[in-house]
Amino acid sequence: MTICSRRMFLLGSATTFAGAYLAACGSEPSAEIAATDIPVGSGIIVDGVIFTQPKEGEFKAYSQTCPHQQNPITEIDGMTATCPAHHTSYNLQDGSVIEGPGRDPLKEYEVSQEGSKVSTA
Repeated sequence: MTICSRRMFLLGSATTFAGAYLAACGSEPSAEIAATDIPVGSGIIVDGVIFTQPKEGEFKAYSQTCPHQQNPITEIDGMTATCPAHHTSYNLQDGSVIEGPGRDPLKEYEVSQEGSKVSTA
């Protein structure tokens, strides 16, 4: 029988928590949508991901989280996404800032297409 000291228990718990936290932070969200559901020249939000189709057959994906203060982006108008918290607008062609207090571009995700489905990798 092995006896676990308080110190070993706390060290093991901290290590387990840190590993789980880092794994969750390092992973990108996984989302999937039918290609036909993504409007050409616009975008749609699915499971924390903004899917766009700048030109027919060309797909891009960005984080729905505004890099300015981590608020969710909820407004899409054509190829522009806007965070309602501080009104920073982003170009969905490349994720760059159009206007507002935000300075960093949207985080872009790798996109894969398999058959009629588009997903983040």
